[in-house]
Amino acid sequence: MDTGLLVLIGAIAVLLVLSAFFSGSETALTAASRPRMHRLEQLGNRRAGLVNRLREHREQLIGAILLGNNLVNILASVLATSVLLGLFGKVGLAYATVVMTLLILIFAEVLPKSYAINHADRLALAVAPVLRVIVFVLAPVTHAIQIVVRGTLKLFGSELGAQLSLSAREEELRGAIELHKGSAPEIGQERAMLRSILDLADVDVGEIMTHRKNVTMIDAETPPAAIIDEAVASPYTRIPLWRHEPDNIVGVLHAKALLKEVRTHEGRLDRLDIDTVAAKPWFILESTSLLEQLQAFRRRREHFALVVDEYGALMGIVTLEDILEEIVGDIADEHDLPVAGVRTLADGSYMVDGTVTIRDLNRQFEWDLPDEAAATAAGLVLQEARRIPEAGQVFQFYGFRFEILRRKRNQITSIRITPPDGGARAESS
Repeated sequence: MDTGLLVLIGAIAVLLVLSAFFSGSETALTAASRPRMHRLEQLGNRRAGLVNRLREHREQLIGAILLGNNLVNILASVLATSVLLGLFGKVGLAYATVVMTLLILIFAEVLPKSYAINHADRLALAVAPVLRVIVFVLAPVTHAIQIVVRGTLKLFGSELGAQLSLSAREEELRGAIELHKGSAPEIGQERAMLRSILDLADVDVGEIMTHRKNVTMIDAETPPAAIIDEAVASPYTRIPLWRHEPDNIVGVLHAKALLKEVRTHEGRLDRLDIDTVAAKPWFILESTSLLEQLQAFRRRREHFALVVDEYGALMGIVTLEDILEEIVGDIADEHDLPVAGVRTLADGSYMVDGTVTIRDLNRQFEWDLPDEAAATAAGLVLQEARRIPEAGQVFQFYGFRFEILRRKRNQITSIRITPPDGGARAESS
């Protein structure tokens, strides 16, 4: 075998290596984790910064990689054809087609891309400096190619460079959250918290507020001593004050401010002026989103607001803790009153209080019950049944079984909910 033939074979091998480099680089840069590259750049990793800069100009990057890849593949095929034609004559053309197809497919496409897809982050960091130089050198050619491509696409009514909408980016983020899986209970909690943060702008205050019938309120005309007794007996630090009628809220009494005023008067409760102790009430609409209200709480440095409807009627109260609980789950302290909630039954079903919110059920059990038209479990049954059901009635919707256990007047107080997998769970237990 003469030296010239060896040189040609060596050149083909080098071109195949270059082809593998381009193929693997393309896969690595497109598959590398965008959040991880962003985090590494923040930590000072310069190569991660190069990866991010390259991906910001994806058209130039892909154009340069494809240009280089096609050049080396075509050149390798031409050289292989000349070698095999010289060795076998005209039949060498067929040999060259078969051999180069197999070599390029296995060693320049499948092998490097398989490696790159499994080591995308590490390979992207390794090839970024080299690709930066290649993109710069081939920039004039790739720019000319882009002009032709854009012009051709415009003829068919399509344009490049369209940015993702805000909703599309949010859906992408939600998809990333759903990929955060694991067997540990903490994984499910983290996933629920991240979902709740994204939902803050879509949930209204009216969906999480404490309804007025469950709010402790004090008549401002009550003697000061009796007001102090009621405030001490209450588990809450902030209590609305009303005058003449419960809808007429005139202030919010803070237990700490009341204690300070009692200390100032040294026990002379008859001199205590409740109106001067109470803070000015802050009214908000029930249609206010949780994100807006959270920002308002921070801006005003307050933790308590009174919720009214569009006619100004008192609907309930909302606190900063309520919004935080929407993110992290229930926050109980030593003063919280025990409330009826959710109890797991042996057959895999759940006994649920009618006032439990659908959002709490979805978050706790990772269900997907709709909460747009109704905020509570009882409200969802009323919404779907289109009537006030009797105790013992059973409804089936959204794949769940709802059995009415108790009803008080027109209010559903207890429901037995069986999820779609409840029966299977019962059989396996």
